[in-house]
Amino acid sequence: MCTAITYNTKDHYFGRNLDLEYSYKETVTITPRNYHFKFRKVNDINKHYAIIGMAYVEDNYPLYYDAINEKGLGMAGLNFPSNADYKNELSDKDNIAPFEFIPWVLSQCSNILEVKDLLSRINLVNLNFSDKLPVSPLHWIIADKNEAITIECVKDGLKIYDNKVGVLTNNPTFDIHMFNLNNYMSLSIEQPNNNFSKKLDLQTYSRGMGALGLPGDLSSASRFVKATFTKMNSLSGNSESESISQFFHILGSVDQQRGCVHMGDDKYEITIYGSCCNMDKGIYYYKTYENSQITGVNMYNEDLDSSNLISYDLIKGQQILMQN
Repeated sequence: MCTAITYNTKDHYFGRNLDLEYSYKETVTITPRNYHFKFRKVNDINKHYAIIGMAYVEDNYPLYYDAINEKGLGMAGLNFPSNADYKNELSDKDNIAPFEFIPWVLSQCSNILEVKDLLSRINLVNLNFSDKLPVSPLHWIIADKNEAITIECVKDGLKIYDNKVGVLTNNPTFDIHMFNLNNYMSLSIEQPNNNFSKKLDLQTYSRGMGALGLPGDLSSASRFVKATFTKMNSLSGNSESESISQFFHILGSVDQQRGCVHMGDDKYEITIYGSCCNMDKGIYYYKTYENSQITGVNMYNEDLDSSNLISYDLIKGQQILMQN
């Protein structure tokens, strides 16, 4: 499964973990302003905001997992099985396939206010990219530099939630995730007090007992609680190094290690990559399961007025610096 977060210091950051048991040949892909975006049921867009993110490029089309645009708007799609319910076409709506949703939003919108206006006309339709790439059940987090929302297309329609915690995982629906936080209101970063019983002499027996009771399993409900608690209590300096390091530490609190989530046969779900986008500077940072070094791609180091996609293969081999 997956976890996405936002994080603010002096700059604004957006990113996610991709947790799966397999990988496509995803690349850090830049879509420049003059790339011809083709959409299945609505008019093409020839000129638009530049976009950088992680994508699987098929038939010269960027199938983005997560991305930001040059205006500082970010978006990520996360697995949402059983709950996602895409619709039939409607003549009075913008009929958008789920694989087009990220390009459709990031090519046109610069902030959440504009996103909400666009969403008022959208209809997410049940349409495959191709026979070998069927539609994926997803929900999405969209964030600008000041706020975030969650989008879920379910049986009773399109739901738009204000995401005040800036976190998204997978099932259940977002409203249930937020309600579930009530069960953890007693969590504290401080050493615990004995509230169990005055009749028992219970004591803290080690350092580091803050957050006692915080879930540690890898279910999406537990990851939502843990990522939210970690993010909401996170502290870091304002430098780029401190900010992105802390961002990856937050994501690291819900990493999936090979061997812990068995998917049948010899398949195990792992955190294939983690990303962190500087929404102000247009830099896409990432780490992979095999490579814990942070690697960055700056969209502004490319010709953003071109019409051709620019892709960088992921550096997957472990990078080790020997000191002697």
